[in-house]
Amino acid sequence: MLNFINALPGAVSQGLIWGIMATGVYITYQLLDIADLSVDGSFCTGASVFVVLFTGGANVWLSMLLALLAGMLAGLVTGILHTFCGIPAILSGILTQLGLYSVNLAIMDMKSTAAISITNSETLDQLLVSLRFVQDVAKGERPIFRHPIFVAGLFTAALIAVMYWFFGTELGAALRATGSNPNMARAQGINTDFTKVLGLMLSNGIVALSGALLAQYNSASEINMGRGAIVIGLAAVIIGQVLFGRIFRNFALKLLAVSFGAIIYYIVIQAVLSMGLNPNYLKLLSAAVVAVFLSVPYWKGRYVPGKVRTGGAGHA
Repeated sequence: MLNFINALPGAVSQGLIWGIMATGVYITYQLLDIADLSVDGSFCTGASVFVVLFTGGANVWLSMLLALLAGMLAGLVTGILHTFCGIPAILSGILTQLGLYSVNLAIMDMKSTAAISITNSETLDQLLVSLRFVQDVAKGERPIFRHPIFVAGLFTAALIAVMYWFFGTELGAALRATGSNPNMARAQGINTDFTKVLGLMLSNGIVALSGALLAQYNSASEINMGRGAIVIGLAAVIIGQVLFGRIFRNFALKLLAVSFGAIIYYIVIQAVLSMGLNPNYLKLLSAAVVAVFLSVPYWKGRYVPGKVRTGGAGHA
């Protein structure tokens, strides 16, 4: 139990970072109704671009920005394959993910891992988040505002604010209309191919940004670090919907629910690991968690009797 309590700050920190990735998944899965599997590759792309640039002497913010743009470029490729080439969305994502494996290796100079040397205190101080910061804050060696929970929380709040503003604009509303009813959207003069490509670019850009943050947190980028990212993203989205769907009606609160879902997911994972589960079974556990939460709405609709409404319709 003590090990679990000590590991909670790290679990919440990772949950917030992965929650940013899940927010990107939310755009395609929930708003565009597209299962985009390219995020497994673009997550690593963001991480590898950041590590290579940062270790090469680039500013941390510039490295983050270029990592985001690299992810958007990956989303553009998926979007072009889907809209211009007529390839189904799920296959487009698989093709992009497959190609990104080689691209990510090339970015990291054909090495499976690119590391950030945190033994250098000057380099460590430049990072925005790091696992070391969790320990340093606990020991009183760093101020509380350098804690990864605080920094990742600020990133989450800023992202939610920007997305709330964007999806309230005409272009953002067009993107949401495309996912809701593409035929009606086209009838209203919306270029649905453009909005799909834009949505995929935004999604993968946010995913890559999350990858850059996780690379800082772990002090390394690893070629397989994005494997299964879509499962974690879907888990966060579904957990957030199931637990907070009836409470959070506002769009910004729905995005916040995704981050809460990611935090809960990682707390559950940490709790199970604290019980002695072999880490090699984590992928199986992740799949089981997603399957259970995906099944909850179906089970509720089929086996839980709903309220019977009395009286006639309010309007003819």
